[in-house]
Amino acid sequence: MEEGTKLEYNSVRNCKIKGKGGFRASSFIYGFVGLDNIGFVANMVSMVLYLSFKMHFDLSGSANTVTNLLGSTYLLSIIGGFISDTYLNRFNTIIIFGTAEILAWALMTIQARYSILQPKSNSLEGGIAVLFYVSVCLLALGTGGVRGALPALGADQFDENNSEGAVGKYFNWLLLSSVSGSAIGVTVIVWISTNKGWWMGFLISFATTFLGFIIFVFGKPFYQLQLPAQTPPLTRILQVIVAAIRNRKLQLPDNPQQLYEKDSDSSDPKIAHTNQFRCLDKAAVVPKSVEITEWRVCTVSKVEEVKIVTRMLPIIGSTIIMNTCLAQLQTFSVQQGYRMNRHFGSFEVPAPSVPVIPLLFMCILIPIYDLLFVPFARKITNHPSGITQLQRVGVGLVLSIISMGIAALVEIKRKNQSLKNPLQPIHVFWLSFQYAIFGIADMFTLVGMLEFFYKEAPIGMRSLSTSFTWISLSFGYFLSSAFVDIINSVTKRVSSSTKGWLDGQDLDQNNLQLFYWFLAILSCLNFINYIYWACWYKYKSDDQTSANDIGLPKSASVSRVPFLKVDHENDVTLQGLEDHKN
Repeated sequence: MEEGTKLEYNSVRNCKIKGKGGFRASSFIYGFVGLDNIGFVANMVSMVLYLSFKMHFDLSGSANTVTNLLGSTYLLSIIGGFISDTYLNRFNTIIIFGTAEILAWALMTIQARYSILQPKSNSLEGGIAVLFYVSVCLLALGTGGVRGALPALGADQFDENNSEGAVGKYFNWLLLSSVSGSAIGVTVIVWISTNKGWWMGFLISFATTFLGFIIFVFGKPFYQLQLPAQTPPLTRILQVIVAAIRNRKLQLPDNPQQLYEKDSDSSDPKIAHTNQFRCLDKAAVVPKSVEITEWRVCTVSKVEEVKIVTRMLPIIGSTIIMNTCLAQLQTFSVQQGYRMNRHFGSFEVPAPSVPVIPLLFMCILIPIYDLLFVPFARKITNHPSGITQLQRVGVGLVLSIISMGIAALVEIKRKNQSLKNPLQPIHVFWLSFQYAIFGIADMFTLVGMLEFFYKEAPIGMRSLSTSFTWISLSFGYFLSSAFVDIINSVTKRVSSSTKGWLDGQDLDQNNLQLFYWFLAILSCLNFINYIYWACWYKYKSDDQTSANDIGLPKSASVSRVPFLKVDHENDVTLQGLEDHKN
């Protein structure tokens, strides 16, 4: 590879490549994200009605199918993240998975266009079932793969050490472009789908997604691209675990500065040692008279990478319940809206367009947050993003609890009025309260998690790490489906009517409000759990000189850092790394 090409693909921590990176490069990504979300979000919020009316799914079946589709989409993001960190650069990964997404929209358009390709009853089978499941699987794979690599590609265009929080600003505006496209989708495309034909909505989704990828490709000359890590991320993790197990009988030094470290280029900075998970430190202890190999001895920085990933796991787990709550706003709340008065004057709002309320709130609040709140908070906290990423996530979790409580109260009001006089239902505007509050919660949580997982991740795992955000979403949607099935099964047995809370297609005969109360209480317990793990978490501290970590002058060579040599009788001697290499 020529020197110029190496420079282009090198780490972009300092964004010094002339004419590349920065907000000019990210503007192409913003355009792509906006156009892609026009179709994706619109069809995800209306899919529950499409499945009910065109594919003849029942109430819980349509809701579970949508949540399973969304769950699969976000779960498969880990594949895109893994491939872009391991085998391909992020740009090529997005192109490959984007092709699958475009093909999926084409297949869904064809099935929605021709009635012969749709089931005549609630029995989905044969070639019709094959076409349906192939299209949704391609959609999940393509969309998930793109989301696994895209956020990290955009963040790569900025200097993460920028005192003005350029990376945090990037994620804020990435969310703004996403919700702006989504707002157009849930109004324009949803109206077209419900009034002119579902196939037309899918066709427009195909067109906007294709146009988005054209814009994305045009931005290639401006992107700063990184080569995948020389060692795959999962391999690095396994090496530490295997080395720690093989060295489990060796004694740890009293001074962590004596653990094994070595030279590395500037794109792979040293990570300061932490005292958590000390059992993994044994991977950095060098046995006497044993050749140093990657599967026998690992550097402190590599060990700390595994510690970072391990510390992230409780944070992922603590945000799953919030995303379970989010799933209800895309399924049951849409079905609520269908049973409410949706007229504004002579215009009737399609039920799936109700989620435009939080999207509009976010379109207004994101610029206010980024341009006013962040600079103000920065003066007080001296944090580049105003508040820490975990504090931001915590705010979102509190707001999600409030949203579920309000959702339960609104459903009680809707149900009582519907039973009293079904010809005069309450107005759909009542749903705006739960949607608006959850929209603000999503603004805090989603960006906080993306920035957190990107900044905290080791450089070679950043796509994989940012996909942890989508994994949390995925588990939230899957958990929603599980809760629906479990609660229906349990309440059938204890109910005098032998009907579950969420059985059938008639909301007036169900107990959706109890399901919302259940999620609100569960979210409160989850928030307590999150507070514990957020306080326990220790942020990564990079030291690019490495010499500072051991009290040496900056000019000191890292190759002279002492390391431990331990024989089988646990006799400890010190020796310079260069001497060992020789």
